[in-house]
Amino acid sequence: MTEDRCPGSWCEIHRDRISHNLTLALGLLPKGRRFCAVLKADAYGHGIEQVVPLIQAQDVTCIGITSNTEAYAVRTAGFTGTLIRLRAATPAEITDALGARVEEQVGSLEVAQKLWDLKNAGHPVRAHLALNTLGMSRDGLEIATDQGRITCLAIVKMLGEDVVGICTHFPDNTPASLPTASDLFQDQVSWIIDNTTLDRSRVLVHAGSSLTLVADQPVKTDMYRCGAILYGILKPELGFQTTMELKARIVSLGHYPKGATVGYDGAYRLRSDRRLACVSIGYANGFRRDVQDGAALAIGAQSAPVLGKVSMNTVVVDATDLDSVEVGGEATVFGQTGDTRNMLGKTEHQFRTIMADLYADWGLRNPRVFR
Repeated sequence: MTEDRCPGSWCEIHRDRISHNLTLALGLLPKGRRFCAVLKADAYGHGIEQVVPLIQAQDVTCIGITSNTEAYAVRTAGFTGTLIRLRAATPAEITDALGARVEEQVGSLEVAQKLWDLKNAGHPVRAHLALNTLGMSRDGLEIATDQGRITCLAIVKMLGEDVVGICTHFPDNTPASLPTASDLFQDQVSWIIDNTTLDRSRVLVHAGSSLTLVADQPVKTDMYRCGAILYGILKPELGFQTTMELKARIVSLGHYPKGATVGYDGAYRLRSDRRLACVSIGYANGFRRDVQDGAALAIGAQSAPVLGKVSMNTVVVDATDLDSVEVGGEATVFGQTGDTRNMLGKTEHQFRTIMADLYADWGLRNPRVFR
């Protein structure tokens, strides 16, 4: 399809707020630590081509991505610094990413062999050894086992100084779990350094996400890899601002009598005569069909309850008591309305998921307007 010429729903992306959040995040960074800006999922739905210049303006020299499309978008946007893939890649992906100069994550002999073959073919290789460390059990190497340690030593022997980083991902950033995981990671890094030819001064040891950065728990890491904090979905009490607003249009207004049903399957029946507004957003636009009871939109400064089941591109709201509502007017699904912490909590409850999921979904499903 071509670009939507007059969108019924859209995301407003606030670039100034992203810059503001990055400034705050860099201010939280312990002295001497590096910062990796995570731009996976097209910068959490915000648009890589728009976010990269904001990252560069504050001299951030490392970006994290997952897909090759993201990698090439970062390079096309003019970024020349370090580009790290934050997951395992297939051999085909690794080959295709050579032109984007991606530093790959390695947690298996198969990937190590692929990288070794590329090096022998004349391609530069820079790899980050990924460890599990009480972690996610998805693509990190588990060196708490004998076989894991054997594999680890074989990977380092094969790649040698092309191993430029050792990394892990903490699954839990609570005070009860984070110190234990951090200490274990450092112990595992020390074991690798002691049992291989790697030079610790030339290896970037990195762990920790946005949640780690704001956890108020000291961890030993050369670099934090942060995404969520850039987009204002953590710690509003520290001044972080939400960076995306999801809006739609009121497309019709009508009066309906007591007893009329609303939406598919007649799932909701009016208990009294009401004025209803139809809004041009639905599950195809990221307004999920299984929303919790009590879901609402904002029209002006007032809340409009959602009635009945969500359709593909429309929802119906009760506009009876609204002071000012008209066809063509705006309705806000998510935006700067009132207390940010309360807004974040209500939105996650309403859609039964976290804001990172919603941002990525909304930004990839709807046209984006950049402010």
